[in-house]
Amino acid sequence: MSGQRFHVTVAVLLSVVLELTPVRAAAADEGGAQSHSADQPAEQEDKDAGNLAKAVQNPVADLISVPFQNNTSYNIGTNERAANTLNIQPVIPVHLSERVLLISRIILPITYQPDLTSTGGGTSGFGDTNPTFFFSPAKPGKVIWGAGPAFLLPTATQRSVGTGKWSVGPAAVVLIQPDPWTIGVLASQVWSFAGPSDRSTVSLMTVQYFVNYNLAHA
Repeated sequence: MSGQRFHVTVAVLLSVVLELTPVRAAAADEGGAQSHSADQPAEQEDKDAGNLAKAVQNPVADLISVPFQNNTSYNIGTNERAANTLNIQPVIPVHLSERVLLISRIILPITYQPDLTSTGGGTSGFGDTNPTFFFSPAKPGKVIWGAGPAFLLPTATQRSVGTGKWSVGPAAVVLIQPDPWTIGVLASQVWSFAGPSDRSTVSLMTVQYFVNYNLAHA
């Protein structure tokens, strides 16, 4: 329809693994020397690679990773401008006990916000930091889950790319990983509780589902 506006978000995810999951020691040969990793059967190598791929896809895995997610939004405002946000999302697990993991997931956005009143120009800068903390079983079952608090901190370097408010609320993630799938959903809701009175109050819900299919040989 002529004049109709629509909003599209494109997300691209790249994960950089900083710490690999523990790898089983190679079996010692009859002479007592350990077998070289290159001597491992191909099936075991595929299994290890597959387990690593599934761990990267699990937001509450016992694995340090740094995903990058880029979101581009089109046709914003009457001038149909485009906005862009690159989220840097380090995920760091900490063992609180033998049974409980604390996973910190911190989103650091770098944002370009177009000037909606004109056909050119805009503002770039760091947006509000969004740290989330999940308490999760260290030895999960078939259903993997985590829950905890989420925060929105007014760290934006430009007024137009941040809320200016301090916000807090609950967050949760649930997923299953039946071979060769990873299927789950991550949700959070934050409300503002402090900040300048001239800034709008915040009530922000985020729901992100994810579906991964792992091909053979990882």
